[in-house]
Amino acid sequence: MFQVNEITNTDTIEWLLGKDNYSVRYFTLKDLLKKPYDDKEVIEAKQNVMSDKVVQRILNRQTENGYWGEASRFYLEKYHGSVWQLLILAEYGCDTENDKIKKACEFILENSQDIESFGFSINKSGKSNGGRHSEVIPCLTGNMVWSLIRLGYSSDERVKKGISWICQYQRNDDGNSEVGKEWPYDRYETCWGKHSCHMGVVKSLKALSAIPTLQRTDMVEKKIKDLAEYILIHHIYKKSHNLESISKPGWLKFGFPLMYQTDILEILAILTDLGYSDSRMSSALEIVRQKQTKEGRWKLENTFNGKMITNIEVKGSDSKWITYRALKVLINS
Repeated sequence: MFQVNEITNTDTIEWLLGKDNYSVRYFTLKDLLKKPYDDKEVIEAKQNVMSDKVVQRILNRQTENGYWGEASRFYLEKYHGSVWQLLILAEYGCDTENDKIKKACEFILENSQDIESFGFSINKSGKSNGGRHSEVIPCLTGNMVWSLIRLGYSSDERVKKGISWICQYQRNDDGNSEVGKEWPYDRYETCWGKHSCHMGVVKSLKALSAIPTLQRTDMVEKKIKDLAEYILIHHIYKKSHNLESISKPGWLKFGFPLMYQTDILEILAILTDLGYSDSRMSSALEIVRQKQTKEGRWKLENTFNGKMITNIEVKGSDSKWITYRALKVLINS
């Protein structure tokens, strides 16, 4: 592993520690500078996350019942619905004890989680509580399980059942076997086609990686290995059956937040968080290194700005979020 001063400069670290983005400041202190959780600066930064302008703009648009926009369009209202706000708030590391955060989590659990299978659906059921059984999809399930874990729900039985859904149903097939005809594989070709959906795999692995180590069952550990191997045989972003070809060119442009999309930086972050150091990650890591500017930073190349409740950073400019993530990946690789 590298030290942060071997990868960037003091000016960049001081920039990341600026108080205009307490979330990045908190994560920089904790993950890059390795400050303990009880460090005074870490505690202060964590406490100030809820005052961040992005967090405040999102929470100011939340209804008293915990949702955003139209209650029934929690997923379909891109990117103003409740699903997308929960993702951003989880990325920012919001206070798990905050009443508004708890209301948002409960709203998603009550309206999106299918009470039959415990995966997460894009629509609410018209016949019962919870999400519509026929419209459960893998990337949404991974994203919501990850968000809920990040926001303090790792011990909640509903989330544990969501984790079991990932372990039972998330495919990691590389196009080499027949797809079952039973639910949930009986619809949504892009999610459940012959070749597993990359986004479903990535978001599911991201969710499992967020489970505290001591809470991971043997079933979870096995699924982590299976999903990680699926990503590694693709060398992160290539076609596994032709490694000279790029599978997802858009993944080479770094963005934040990523919503249901992903990029090589997020994927590398998931793998390195899990302790992976594999030669099949090398070319993706080299792309990350090459994107570092002479000032020691990384730029925001992909964005949903203009489509969200509030813009986050400026496309084409130095990005605190991308720089923090890139440094964390390189330090841990």
